[in-house]
Amino acid sequence: MKKYEDIIKDIEDQQNERNEKLEKSLPIIPLRDQLLLPFVIFPVVAGRQGTIDAINISLDKFESRIFAVPQIEDNGSENYPTAGELHRVGTICMINQVFKMPDGSLRVILQGIKKARAKKYIKQKSYYQANLHSYPYKAEIESMEFQGLINVFMDTLDEYLAKDRGITIDLIKSIKAFKNPYEIYHFTLANLEIPLKDKIKYFEIDDLEEGFNELIGFLAEQIEVMRIQNDLEMKVKRQISKSQKEYFLNEQLRIIHKELGYDDDEKDNLASIKMRLNELDLPKEVRKKADDEFKKLSKLSPSMPEHFVVYNYLTWILDLPWAKPVYKDFDIKEAAAILDRDHYGLEKVKDRILEYLAVLKISDKIKGQIICLVGPPGVGKTSIGRSIAESLDREFIRISLGGVRDESEIRGHRRTYIGAIPGVIMQSMKKAGTTNPLIMLDEIDKMSMDFKGDPASALLEVLDPEQNKSFRDHFLDFGYDLSNVLFITTANSLSSIPRPLYDRMEIISMPGYTEIEKREIAMRHLIKKKLDEFNIEDKIKINISEQIITQIINKYTRESGVRELERKIGTILRKIVKKYVGNEIKKSYTVKLKDLKEFLGYEPYLLSDIPQKDTLGVAVGLAWTPVGGDILLLEALKLPGSGKITITGKIGQVMQESAKAAYSYAVSQCEKFGIYKDYKKVDLHLHIPEGAVPKDGPSAGIGLACIIISVLSDRPIYHHIAMTGEITLTGRVLAIGGLQEKLMAAKQAKIKKVIVPAANRPELEEIKEEIKEGLELIFVDNVDEVINLCLHPKKKRTNENKTSKKSSQSRSDK
Repeated sequence: MKKYEDIIKDIEDQQNERNEKLEKSLPIIPLRDQLLLPFVIFPVVAGRQGTIDAINISLDKFESRIFAVPQIEDNGSENYPTAGELHRVGTICMINQVFKMPDGSLRVILQGIKKARAKKYIKQKSYYQANLHSYPYKAEIESMEFQGLINVFMDTLDEYLAKDRGITIDLIKSIKAFKNPYEIYHFTLANLEIPLKDKIKYFEIDDLEEGFNELIGFLAEQIEVMRIQNDLEMKVKRQISKSQKEYFLNEQLRIIHKELGYDDDEKDNLASIKMRLNELDLPKEVRKKADDEFKKLSKLSPSMPEHFVVYNYLTWILDLPWAKPVYKDFDIKEAAAILDRDHYGLEKVKDRILEYLAVLKISDKIKGQIICLVGPPGVGKTSIGRSIAESLDREFIRISLGGVRDESEIRGHRRTYIGAIPGVIMQSMKKAGTTNPLIMLDEIDKMSMDFKGDPASALLEVLDPEQNKSFRDHFLDFGYDLSNVLFITTANSLSSIPRPLYDRMEIISMPGYTEIEKREIAMRHLIKKKLDEFNIEDKIKINISEQIITQIINKYTRESGVRELERKIGTILRKIVKKYVGNEIKKSYTVKLKDLKEFLGYEPYLLSDIPQKDTLGVAVGLAWTPVGGDILLLEALKLPGSGKITITGKIGQVMQESAKAAYSYAVSQCEKFGIYKDYKKVDLHLHIPEGAVPKDGPSAGIGLACIIISVLSDRPIYHHIAMTGEITLTGRVLAIGGLQEKLMAAKQAKIKKVIVPAANRPELEEIKEEIKEGLELIFVDNVDEVINLCLHPKKKRTNENKTSKKSSQSRSDK
């Protein structure tokens, strides 16, 4: 029976034999500017497809073994190398771990096993496989001469390590702990600062004894260099002057750079950075950081990962504007002319902006002047900001905040992260190139938040004049003065802006355009803009009359701004150009009313949604949306039941509560409104059409009260009246918001009479005359007034009277 030790030895021999057979042919991983040695654990990033395929094949078919071999020369190409571009000697490795990176590359942890030589490279689909000859990795019986050679090597290494301050104590202990000469040789070679070409040359030496001799010679040479250098330093220290010291240090730096592989371009680059830093008028904190980072950069090799991080940081400091702002004088009349040139209408908005500019002209300060332009899409909020920048002769930078949900987008990422960059604020300052640009924060109401932080909270420091004098970006990590920046924000709705952020801004409302304004904008700007965009003005003359524009506004668009109108004009021009190219028309064309159906199709916005006759349980409400006002039909139906009420149409909680309040008030006043006494025997179904669209808010209260009382009292509602107002349980009508947008929606729908809460009467002065023209506004304080105005008169209850008389007669007979 075999002994336990013999069994273990047999198993090891079988495993070694199996490994040797497996290692005769392995996939390769080509290394750029790197050398992986036996007995060393080494991380590698694989980005080329051939390398990734080789790693996957190695994991699947070769028990995680792979042959790592350096490329002869890295020409900077991302292509997979050819066989002629690969060295022959490399290292058989074991793949310990594989991490898949977000960009699709692999981070692989390799452990060198033993040295091997590629006899032949065989091309596979996307990678090479190498037929290998392996070298021993365990020493056989050592001769006395060889043992003496190792002792000399270790003594020389000790002397070298004692003089080289860059070598750690742990590394020295690790080397001394090895007993295997192959481990000593390869581990030492891996950790010595030797140029890559020389390191490969030492690695390719087949005879271990010859390799040790070569390394002993290299170490002895380095020891002599360090001795001479130390002697020189000692002599120079005794008599060196300041100028001589600078010369010596520069010479020393030149030698060090030469040893580390710096080229002349790198030295010139460092000198350029130093010169530019000296030219900048940096604050004290920034100057200290810049100097510290430059010292660090000058000591780093370009091949080290940290070199790029430090270089990128210094580049950002150099590219940011630091000079004191120059405020150019501007003419308030010229600013008004620019606003009038770029925007028709919006008189109150332009007056408010001119007031703001006038104060700015006198004080030359912008503390506390954060404007927020609020209005539906397409009314010119962004272009207003661009016009203000032109008036002030400042750089205009627009930052879109729609969809931003990470605080780092505003404040930047810390430099500990790979690929870290400053936030959008500092990026905008770099792009502007001046310390006093106009930065427009567009769609500030569209920000959200998640587990990464709240960007709205990060903006608090940006928009607070008391804090933005020292805005601290996470990447740059020093205070930067934003107090000279003019910030203007835009939003479609104020409801989604956090209150602390809202408090830092002055709101300027930009309501939608009237029909007249839209027509003028189209005739003055949009048609010309589209003709210039298509570059057809010189080739074909196209005439579009005001009548055509009015027809497009009324029947093909329904918006507060003019974006859809601009698209429709563009569609018409494209159709005409198509006819012109097809030789169907000549060099001049006038658009006619009959052409609109051909060019734009059917009329999507007809007045068919509005009831054309007085109807039971159907009322016209008015709604506010982020894109302007809209018509809201309210419907009610009476069904046999037990007094329940059902509400449908994707209604929000507030509107449901308004409906319940309206129902409670209606049934509490049965006699007054003529509601049948058997209302508890019927169910009510309230519905708001367009069921896929969410609806909410209290302003439909009086409309809901009207349809409930209408169906319960069998009194039709006048179809030519629209209404808006919040209702209370006692029947009072409260004020609502968005009155101007709602009146515009009523006007577009050709409604002549609108019921409005009396509490909104003061707001009427702020509404444009063009909107109020042709509308009969009726102000009400309570629901009773609304019912009297909107519902047909109460019917006489003939059947109930007859029943009542018969009951009285019967009681008299008795």
